[in-house]
Amino acid sequence: MTDLDGLLSGLPSWSTDPADLARAGVDRSGAVPDGLPLVVVHATGTDDVVRTVSHAAAHGIPVVPRGAGSGVSGGALAGSGTIVLDLSRLNRIVEIRPDDGIAVVEPGVITADLDRAAAEHGLRYAPDPASAAFSTIGGNIATNAGGLRCVKYGVTRDSVLALDVVTGTGHLLRTGRTTLKGVTGYDLTSLVVGSEGTLGVVVGATVKLLPVPLATATATAYFPDTRTAVEAVTRLRRRGLRPSTIEFLDHATLTAIDDAQGGDLGTRGRAFLLVRTDGYGAEDEMAAVVEVLKATATVVETSGDAAAAEALLATRRQALPSIERLGRVLIEDVVVPTTRLADAVAGIERIVRDTGVRIFTFAHAGDGNLHPIVLVEDDGPPVGGAVDALFALALDLGGTLTGEHGIGVLKRDWLAAELGGTSLDLQRRIKSVFDPAGVLNPGKAITDR
Repeated sequence: MTDLDGLLSGLPSWSTDPADLARAGVDRSGAVPDGLPLVVVHATGTDDVVRTVSHAAAHGIPVVPRGAGSGVSGGALAGSGTIVLDLSRLNRIVEIRPDDGIAVVEPGVITADLDRAAAEHGLRYAPDPASAAFSTIGGNIATNAGGLRCVKYGVTRDSVLALDVVTGTGHLLRTGRTTLKGVTGYDLTSLVVGSEGTLGVVVGATVKLLPVPLATATATAYFPDTRTAVEAVTRLRRRGLRPSTIEFLDHATLTAIDDAQGGDLGTRGRAFLLVRTDGYGAEDEMAAVVEVLKATATVVETSGDAAAAEALLATRRQALPSIERLGRVLIEDVVVPTTRLADAVAGIERIVRDTGVRIFTFAHAGDGNLHPIVLVEDDGPPVGGAVDALFALALDLGGTLTGEHGIGVLKRDWLAAELGGTSLDLQRRIKSVFDPAGVLNPGKAITDR
């Protein structure tokens, strides 16, 4: 039964306009849904979410939660017969408690807005995905987003203390606590983080805030080849150094930036590292970092000045927009053990040679999280085989299919290869406890099609 009259008559804001439905049914993945949703519900409070999910469960209507639609794995894809539950209007920073180092927020808060609000108290929200300027806290929670600083400060899960979640039965569940420690009961908060909206709809979050570092220092380095660059990361770790950021760009990416920005980065080296240190010992630690980098780099540049450091960071920030100028891209996201990062980069270069598919690779090198960006060219070779080879490479190296983008709809065929049948069956049974009617974001993450 898909009669929505009983639901919509009690909601303050919704739309069935075809243009609104078309916009609400897609995300940045480029995946195409099988039709238009039934309706997009613009939730303005927790009661709207409870009412929508309860109605959906009672009538067997799929519900697709949505924030900014900035995901790249199809997690917010919504097709025929679905209700899109838009949470972007739940965008209040409810409370910041500086002395406790926490903030209470609604899911539609833009990540960068929380960071700016925290900065007024000398604090910051540590997770910093590349999409921070437009992604929402709710979406970050759904995919356990990471970012440039996660090598030192962790991913979203490490910053979430408590959640308010509407389960698939329409009940409001409180998980976690506002204290920094606590082990009463199972860790349901960590279970919900990264579950891609399949266990419940997040309507509130309590997150940790950290002091803004007293000082930062930044270095960029160019290397004669990719393996030399990646091996420098291993040497940093062996020295006991702990930068807050270690980013890698390959030569294809440097060239794409040059073409877009009119620069000459590709002439300085075949690979690039950006390293940032922070805290009381930022300059001393950076001196040790530079010593390591200079051993094999062709060029090393450093800065402790904020404006100059931002200029160095600009190279990394320009990577994806520069590649996207070339056409449609698949933004992949795999992780390998840090000791296998050089093998992963070499493997990607081999896939490029074997398939003829153009792949641009940048990475959060400090934690082994690679983002191979696959260019889909109208007159080029099919990319399916190259993408499958990327996933196989990650698993062969002891890695995982996704570090921070989620499974969505695009990686489901590979789930059993990584998880195994026993784990996958258990996870689907957990899903049925939270969502017995199976209406929350069906067909995404670990759920069946």
